[in-house]
Amino acid sequence: MVQFLLKRVSGATLASDTCFVSGHDFSCAEKCRKERGFSPWGFIRRKLKHTSQLSIDRRHHTAALLLACIALAPLCANAANKPRANAPELWEMSLDGGRKLTWQRNFSSEFEVKPNRGFWNKLVDVIAGAPDYHSLVHPYSIAVDSHGRILITDPGAQGVHIFDFAERKYKFIERNEKDKDPMRTPQCIAVDAQDNIYVTDSDAGKIFVFASNGKFLRVLGSVKGEGFFKRPTGIAVDSAAQRIYVTDTLRDQVFILDMEGRVLQTIGKSGQGNGEFNLPTELRLDGPNLIVVDALNFRVQVFDSSGKFEYAIGKLGDNPGAIFRPKAVSVDSEGDLYIVDAQWGMVQVFDRQGELLYNFGEKGTHAGEFQLPSGLFIDQSDHVFVVDSFNRRVQVFQYAALKKPAPEATK
Repeated sequence: MVQFLLKRVSGATLASDTCFVSGHDFSCAEKCRKERGFSPWGFIRRKLKHTSQLSIDRRHHTAALLLACIALAPLCANAANKPRANAPELWEMSLDGGRKLTWQRNFSSEFEVKPNRGFWNKLVDVIAGAPDYHSLVHPYSIAVDSHGRILITDPGAQGVHIFDFAERKYKFIERNEKDKDPMRTPQCIAVDAQDNIYVTDSDAGKIFVFASNGKFLRVLGSVKGEGFFKRPTGIAVDSAAQRIYVTDTLRDQVFILDMEGRVLQTIGKSGQGNGEFNLPTELRLDGPNLIVVDALNFRVQVFDSSGKFEYAIGKLGDNPGAIFRPKAVSVDSEGDLYIVDAQWGMVQVFDRQGELLYNFGEKGTHAGEFQLPSGLFIDQSDHVFVVDSFNRRVQVFQYAALKKPAPEATK
């Protein structure tokens, strides 16, 4: 194995039975090992001493290669003993009318977005130690910006992960060690038309705003250093109307703010009636509609942009279509609502009339299985991103909508 590695490193063309130090038959090394007790460092010193005809540079080069090979040998031995990776999982649902939902992949670490490290970087990893990669710890909420970057809040890591698979880049945003306005429990996330990032901190009672590159811009909801909100959770930004929507879970209300954080209006109060809430959490803007997860009323409620109640979907129960622990909501290109139910470990899909169309997922760790799913986001290409929180990963699905017939050519 060492001889093979040396060939790959140095480009040498030694015969398979040739000593990689002296060029002599390998029996010399075997004899040294048997008769005197093999020591790699003593072996190197003896052979370098006997190669006085080599130049100083040649000797240094040879020694460096030998040290590299000796350092890599245990790693290669371990790699040879590793079991082969399992074949990629396959998961797909065929739906009515030719629609289809296909599992694509999952991800959980910075390592998965970074470019493949070359030989010399791996050699440095062996000698100096592999770099520490950020991983999802307790992921909660998710959003995708206009460039396809995936943003995930992680209260367990006290920050926000930004995965950019197109550019093979990763960034982690954190402020937990700042003396002024530390961000310690990032909860939900949204972006505006300029890809600025808005993050609610449920413990601080504030909203943190970052530029698209992760630079901190400002904090909203801070009154003399204290948070205005009791427990801000869901957030959505309407850039056209210059409005920010925030659920305050402990107040059972949705706050409508201007872009500077001033309160313009509130929606709802405690209760079970239409337009009333019992611990509202996530929310989502869908065109002119505001969709709010009304967690302990076991439903989602839909309002117009002014806060007028329109309709609700969901009820408590154990029959199909019932919702027990709703966590997040999103909408696909056909206008159907996807609701994450953490208790059942599934996503349920409803039309606008509240009829259950289908559901997917069950408790588990394989493709299409979830453990305490939380966040949900559907992008413009109908990629469905589900935050599989307890499994510490995000699963990605592709929804294939019903193909629209081509318009008839005009005569």
